[in-house]
Amino acid sequence: MEKNIKKVLLLGSGALKIGQAGEFDYSGAQALKALKEEGIQSVLINPNVATVQTSQGVADTVYFQPVKAEFVERIIEKERPDGILLSFGGQTALNCGVELYEKGVLEKYHVKVLGTPVQAIIDTEDRDLFVKRLDEIGVKTIKSEACSTVEEVKKAAHELGFPVILRAAYALGGLGSGFCDNDEELMSQAEEAFSFSPQVLVEKSLKGWKEIEYEVVRDCYDNCITVCNMENFDPLGIHTGESIVVAPSQTLTNSEYHKLRALAIKIIRHIGIVGECNVQYALDPESEDYRVIEVNARLSRSSALASKATGYPLAFVAAKLGLGYGLFELKNSVTKTTSAFFEPALDYVVVKIPRWDLTKFHGVKRQLGSSMKSVGEVMAIGRTFEEALQKGLRMIGQGMHGFVDNHEIKIPDIANALHEPTDTRIFAIAKAMQLGYGIEQIHELTKIDRWFLQKLKHIVGINDRLKEFVHFSEMIEYMEPTELLEYIEAPEFAELLHEAKIYGFSDFQIARAIGLEADMNMEEAGLIVRKWRKELGIVPVVNQIDTLAAEYPAQTNYLYLSYV
Repeated sequence: MEKNIKKVLLLGSGALKIGQAGEFDYSGAQALKALKEEGIQSVLINPNVATVQTSQGVADTVYFQPVKAEFVERIIEKERPDGILLSFGGQTALNCGVELYEKGVLEKYHVKVLGTPVQAIIDTEDRDLFVKRLDEIGVKTIKSEACSTVEEVKKAAHELGFPVILRAAYALGGLGSGFCDNDEELMSQAEEAFSFSPQVLVEKSLKGWKEIEYEVVRDCYDNCITVCNMENFDPLGIHTGESIVVAPSQTLTNSEYHKLRALAIKIIRHIGIVGECNVQYALDPESEDYRVIEVNARLSRSSALASKATGYPLAFVAAKLGLGYGLFELKNSVTKTTSAFFEPALDYVVVKIPRWDLTKFHGVKRQLGSSMKSVGEVMAIGRTFEEALQKGLRMIGQGMHGFVDNHEIKIPDIANALHEPTDTRIFAIAKAMQLGYGIEQIHELTKIDRWFLQKLKHIVGINDRLKEFVHFSEMIEYMEPTELLEYIEAPEFAELLHEAKIYGFSDFQIARAIGLEADMNMEEAGLIVRKWRKELGIVPVVNQIDTLAAEYPAQTNYLYLSYV
């Protein structure tokens, strides 16, 4: 560890907005906790009062000022920190840090950048430099050209051939990016992109490929591990913040997984990142061909998800690595037993589902793309993809109960709703399956991997089988409880009830499927199914938690209460 670092300045994420919210509060708060543990005085700049990191006692000194170079320079002049952390406040902090470096402010006040060097940050953020750096080690990137004028954009698009995607450099949440199929769309998108950034990258579109992410950690001794890999439910073309994300990846072959893992480690070593980074790939679903989309030399929203999904405190470890520690010197502060040099292995599935509030805005386009519109997200954990997905859909605050048995959603054109992604496409898939659309038909319209569609079809299949027991709801009116219980205990229904719980059905979903809701309110119907479950012994195994905790100490905080 660096012995001469006594005071550190941390740049927060700035004002609350889309693409810049609680995910970076988590990262910054963890970094401040790491500094406090080392006895280092911390100075935080973050104007967002609705955060944990600005709470009393988290940082030693807090400035509620904009994360902009002119404000930060004045604070540096006053506080005279020994070091600065740039990777914990998202894109805003990163951009500010690069500007301070280029203006000579950091050199003027002898402020050391802790963790990833600024040149490595520039190499990942400047799209032209990024491609050149990866070319040096033979890593494939999407065929592209960096442009600084609208005329250059037009020329590049015609050389690459439509369709293309425009990406703004140094942009937050995919701001200013979008797909273009013709000159008219290109000119409109280019003007928007240049309003956010002086550099725009024109890329050949790989729409329909899988999008895969790896969270990688490296210390100053060149030790590397991959903490978590994730897979987007939606194919390339939708921003990661707009897509359902699954961890660990479910559809990769062993060969694909290890190939991309090895490439991620090769990239982080070559660029020279110290701490944590996020590598995003496009993967051809028909082969092992790949392209690196981007490398985030910072903590990202995916990092927050990976930390909570695996029990590996990425931001905390990254801050310690920035202070000069090696991975082998650190313990995992969550498990208290495993080393930070230990890669987590998950025996459960984690699903992240975005939340939108598009109904609040009149005239807003509901179509999703490469620029973020979501305002939040939820994370759900389960033994199966189906269970985790259904839990997550219940949590997003849209009045849904899971993948099926929701209130009626009016979708006039199912095929278009599948082809053009919106905030309700997951429910459009449910409706399509209930109307008889096959997996292959839905795959052709959405390009969503068939494995995911088969799992969704499984949920619909269980729901259809539950509906065959609709006569149970009629029996309640004229049968005595003991007589009814004989029917409930019938092996075929008891087994189906057990299966439904394993795959994430709530008691109310089951009640609605078998028709109980017709004669009573939602709460009463759910309680009846709950009572049946308890009579049949279909309950969570709470008494086995201590045994499981002893057997799997690395996952103690995330142990799942399964159904027997």
